[in-house]
Amino acid sequence: MRFNKKKFIYIISPSKINKFFYNDLVNIFKEKKVSFFQLRLKKINYQKKLIVGKKIKIICKKYNVKFIINDDVYLTKKLNADGCHLGQKDMNIVEARKLIGNKIIGITCHNSIKLAKVAIKNNADYVAFGAFNLSKTKKVKYRASINLLKKARKITKTSIVAIGGINSENYKKLLLNKANFLAISSYIWNNKKLKPLEAIKLLK
Repeated sequence: MRFNKKKFIYIISPSKINKFFYNDLVNIFKEKKVSFFQLRLKKINYQKKLIVGKKIKIICKKYNVKFIINDDVYLTKKLNADGCHLGQKDMNIVEARKLIGNKIIGITCHNSIKLAKVAIKNNADYVAFGAFNLSKTKKVKYRASINLLKKARKITKTSIVAIGGINSENYKKLLLNKANFLAISSYIWNNKKLKPLEAIKLLK
């Protein structure tokens, strides 16, 4: 998977979609820094995800952003999204491939080179490591380090996504150590000081 280097941002959706969300998303995408958008809604039902997903898919397509669904391979297929992100407790990548074929599949590898090797062997399109920092989005069970990033880069050319508490203060270090994409959520959607567009402008 080769992408434009300037488009290093991988946005994860807020946990609730409010009335300003779609407009904010359009403005963010206009900045041309985003490669991926992941729909991650844990607390709403399938039908609502379908409605929200259809709207987001149109916006993603317009701005050439890959639309990824978190956890749910069936929803990925139904929406004909660009791909799916799978955690270690979700459907395994081999089964997912049977359902969605040649679409993008990314795998959560926490802070484990061992898990990354399994994902790479199974032809994951990217491996995600984290959390690199404390995160507001979810409780941090696994802490990943820059050292881990360096080790991973030595063993693979597969794209690496860094996740966890990434903001304008700490993002550069991850890019300098060869993370291909930075997964960001709360810095954009739950920022008490900056609006989503202002937050994204600080990531250069």
